[in-house]
Amino acid sequence: MLRRFFPFLEWFESYNKQKLWADLIAGLTVALVLIPQSVAYAKLAGLPPYYGLYAAFLPPMVAALFGSSRQLATGPVAVVSLMTAATLEPLATAGGEAYVAYAILLALLVGAFQFALGVFRLGVVVNFLSHPVVIGFTNAAAIIIATSQLGEMFGVSVDKAEHHYETVWRVIAAALHYRHWPTLSLGVLALAVMVILKRINPRLPYVLAAVALTTLLSWGFGFERNRTTMASAIESPEVQDLLRQFNERTGEIASTSNARTLLNPKVEKIEAAHGKICTSCHAARHIDVTAPPAEPSAPLPPEKALELHLKAGLIGQHLTELNEEASQIRTRLRGMLFEAVDEGQGRLRFYPEGNVPAGKSSDGRLWRIKIGNTPIDFDKIQMVGSGAVVGQIPEGLPKLAVPKFDMSVLGKLFLSAIIISILGFMEAISIAKAMAARTGQRLDPNQELIGQGLANMLGSFGQSYAVSGSFSRSAVNIQAGAVTGMASVFTSGMVVLTLLFFTPLLYHLPQSVLAAVIMMAVIGLINVKGVVHAWRVKRSDGVIAVISFAATLFFAPHLDRGILLGVALSVGMFLYRKMKPAIAELSLWHDGHLRNANRLRLKQCKHIAVIRFDGPLFFANTSYLEDEILERVRAMPELKYILFKSNGITELDASGEEQLALIIDRLRSGGYDIAFTGLNERVIDTLHRSHLYEHIGEDHIFHSAAEALAMFWNKAHQGSDEKDCPLQKVVPLEAPASEYRLKVLLVDDETEYVEHLSKRLIRRGLDVQGAPDGVTALAILARQSFDVVVLDVLMPGMSGLEVLKAIKNATPELAVILLSGHASMENAIEGMKLGADDYLQKPCDIEDLAAKIRHAHENRM
Repeated sequence: MLRRFFPFLEWFESYNKQKLWADLIAGLTVALVLIPQSVAYAKLAGLPPYYGLYAAFLPPMVAALFGSSRQLATGPVAVVSLMTAATLEPLATAGGEAYVAYAILLALLVGAFQFALGVFRLGVVVNFLSHPVVIGFTNAAAIIIATSQLGEMFGVSVDKAEHHYETVWRVIAAALHYRHWPTLSLGVLALAVMVILKRINPRLPYVLAAVALTTLLSWGFGFERNRTTMASAIESPEVQDLLRQFNERTGEIASTSNARTLLNPKVEKIEAAHGKICTSCHAARHIDVTAPPAEPSAPLPPEKALELHLKAGLIGQHLTELNEEASQIRTRLRGMLFEAVDEGQGRLRFYPEGNVPAGKSSDGRLWRIKIGNTPIDFDKIQMVGSGAVVGQIPEGLPKLAVPKFDMSVLGKLFLSAIIISILGFMEAISIAKAMAARTGQRLDPNQELIGQGLANMLGSFGQSYAVSGSFSRSAVNIQAGAVTGMASVFTSGMVVLTLLFFTPLLYHLPQSVLAAVIMMAVIGLINVKGVVHAWRVKRSDGVIAVISFAATLFFAPHLDRGILLGVALSVGMFLYRKMKPAIAELSLWHDGHLRNANRLRLKQCKHIAVIRFDGPLFFANTSYLEDEILERVRAMPELKYILFKSNGITELDASGEEQLALIIDRLRSGGYDIAFTGLNERVIDTLHRSHLYEHIGEDHIFHSAAEALAMFWNKAHQGSDEKDCPLQKVVPLEAPASEYRLKVLLVDDETEYVEHLSKRLIRRGLDVQGAPDGVTALAILARQSFDVVVLDVLMPGMSGLEVLKAIKNATPELAVILLSGHASMENAIEGMKLGADDYLQKPCDIEDLAAKIRHAHENRM
């Protein structure tokens, strides 16, 4: 019982010095990656850099102590950081006091939701985010994260637009006007160092090496050169005027925001009385001024309600206009470049670029005005003449405190907290499963939810924002030899030492290097193969992945919209499949089983229809089942018996039972006999409770199709002219001589890929049969003749090259086309030497493959 609440006690059952040493080395190695990454991810989340270290303090240790994975490295990650910024930026100014408070509160909500799911063993809820949705979202998020760092890489600042692609365009436009070459050079250098060292040996602390090198260069060459000056030292009347306008607008924004803050409680009373109303200036306003207040607590006269409503709309519109004007002024000021002239005694005078008076010389730098969202002090204007660095990081551990609850934003954070918690856990559990498969340890998803939840909740008391398991750091952890979660405890200890003693070393770390660290980390998130694989397995899944990807990119920075659209599409597609499940007519196949006659191009028995229904029978698909069955009955004039192969009917509700009874009665009244085979126990129990079992008749319910056919096959064929019954012998459909279809044997161990490829080749007039391995393929070739064999060169067991040799020994005239992956190209070339006609790289273009099949056949004729 004690281990159930404290799973880390299992670590110490056989713990020794060797394991302790291995965990210590792994923990220190991970810390060397975590510390610079956490600083970078905090910037991505819109927080001051040191909050990344706070998020790397408690969460890694807590997640390891109370989770079930012994190698999972928890802490700040790219996707969760991006989601945090997307959630909070509409609510507060990035990096501000309110923003930080909301980030900590969001971490608490994320942790509480994860903890609740784990305690109540509801980890299955993560399945609502299907694999195609996650693949599409993750690929889009990687692109968004990488492009969000372009401003830091080029050393330019822009205001964020409504859509991320608009922000990227603003960055590009600003960079075309001016970019700081030393900033870009250090960022590119950091990327190059990380890429080269990672290729040499992934175990090397490539992130630390890049950070250390660029920080030393930044310190040695004086990368940061900022000055504080007075407005009078800037020789530009235009700048003086713009600065005054900017201060006027920001002052009006502050006073207007205060007015709206005072008005909001009154507007909430209106909404309580009259329902939701607009709080921005729209042309149409719908409010019933004659309706009485909904609650006695809101006794506002209708006239007063309308007046306040109009004020709220005007204030909202005015605030929007002020923000737009301030943004335009800020953009103009940021785009101005200045040259500085030393006037002695450390004083600099700034002139617009190219306007330095004759006889004076500039210091050779281009200076810019640093401007944010707050009014500018005319006596303390920040001038930037070089690159941006991390700057001062407070020394010492974060103060432990209860997160501040702000009920006004709690509702706005709730949905995002759920999405972040599920998305973060999916990332963590996928990594943990991969490592558990490698180490053989037992993994409990619900316990992992508890560990991640506690990490976020307790972390929020230490001023941490939301965290999750990290792909890159978990890989480093297991490669470094971590045996237990003590490695993460040592990682947290290293972060503590950094906070206490080493934060001054981070002062000169360039911001562009942090951008490079983030870009390097998200490269691994881009997974085009995952989208292609989803498309191969099921085309609808591929479409959902692509739509989720496109929607996430389009709606960014509102990332939740892309995820919700993907979830809606997944649920909708699931319901559609359940409403229209596959219904197949069966005939005998070479393996002795009844198979889909249409797919394998088999004849069907004239007198007995064997119908398979692949799905639960419930209220949403009962009419579809009836329509499909009656359509088949009408198409078979000599039909006498209908056998339902019911292995796929996993559930039967009241609507399904009633409709099934009606179908049976209707068919029997039409002179058709009905029987069932393969019903599972739950369905039979339902039939017994409804007495439909007795209505069908026990003599019409069989364990197997063979048993049912043996019972009434002779009776169905009395007086029949059917020579070869497709239920007793394999009878393929005969194609007219003028429409001869090339027979193709497709040999590949990827069964979903074979099915997908077969469907598309059949649509192009080919007769395709599949084989899952080389042994089966040779057995089929011994019984049947084919025109072309399409063969995967890499298969488990008997390889494609071995199958090719056997084919050429038995039937050297048979055309063979090889399919090869990128890694197996040499095998394909070797196969050409052995007599293959052609080869194609997977995933192949279907038109190319069909053309090569026909070409290979023509060459063999």
